Amino acid sequence: MRILVTGGGGFLGQALCRGLRARGHEVVSLSRGRYPALDALGVAQVQGDLAHRDAVLAAARGCGAVFHNAAKAGAWGDYDSYHRANVLGTQHVIDACRGHDITRLVYTSTPSVTHRATHPVEGGSADEVPYGEDLKAPYAKTKQIAEKAVLAANDAPLATVALRPRLIWGVGDNHLLPRLAERAHAGRLRLVGNGNNCIDTTYIDNAAQAHFDAFDHLAPGAACAGRAYFISNGEPRTMRETINALLAAVGAPPVSRSLPLPAAYAIGALCEGLWHALPLRGEPPITRFLAEQLATTHWYDMGPARRDFGYVPAVSFDEGLRRLRAAHVSHVEH
Repeated sequence: MRILVTGGGGFLGQALCRGLRARGHEVVSLSRGRYPALDALGVAQVQGDLAHRDAVLAAARGCGAVFHNAAKAGAWGDYDSYHRANVLGTQHVIDACRGHDITRLVYTSTPSVTHRATHPVEGGSADEVPYGEDLKAPYAKTKQIAEKAVLAANDAPLATVALRPRLIWGVGDNHLLPRLAERAHAGRLRLVGNGNNCIDTTYIDNAAQAHFDAFDHLAPGAACAGRAYFISNGEPRTMRETINALLAAVGAPPVSRSLPLPAAYAIGALCEGLWHALPLRGEPPITRFLAEQLATTHWYDMGPARRDFGYVPAVSFDEGLRRLRAAHVSHVEH
């Protein structure tokens, strides 16, 4: 089958392209940039912006399915830029599916769509955990709108499913881990709260596997059609243990200092005010939403994903660390 992967050049996007090619599919990637790694995989690349409807329609022509993985992510930025990429872009993907008689749409969402200020989630499923309200981050707010649109689009001609992978990490990560390590080396990394809140994460291979499992089972009327699922390794650990294990795997010092949540929240509010008022570049070091996320317990039930499309994480947290450590050592040596 010819399959469109939006955002094929990103961390998860490349894993999806790699896996689909290995499964014998013809793959097209729609991204704003061009990626030599995708050329090497034999992936056709279309350069374009999700906010441009014609670009999305052109990329989807001749495809039988779409993995809609592209999004504007981050903790900061003006709402309109997030809305254009995440809401308008997703509507264009749905329109492309309708226009080209595409029958399957797998959407990469985020657990952030259910975020509630300092409200812990311990083993909840997507059926039990409601959508968040008063979301202070444009990323979470726009991803929630987009997820609802994707699930509402599920019908007889088009089967849709939304997956919410939690904190993807692993070999090839060029975003989360490098930033964590950079801050740790600079002595600027802090835990928010005591670090004993439990969180779950997702090794990159497991995140991709969940998408393939859902795709294989997705069809009109299937158990997973029109539904959302949390995805993770299913191995909750404390924030302190998780962060320090990841840092150790890439040769960075552990984080030992912490900031009480009220202080971190107040600093986040101050930062947001300054970044709004002044032409400061980049993202604030912390925001209110980030402070809440870092201090709150969030781990989820993998039972529904296992039941409805057979998702069982193949790479454990410890095995993922071993692979990450080996890749880091190899990189340093070369």
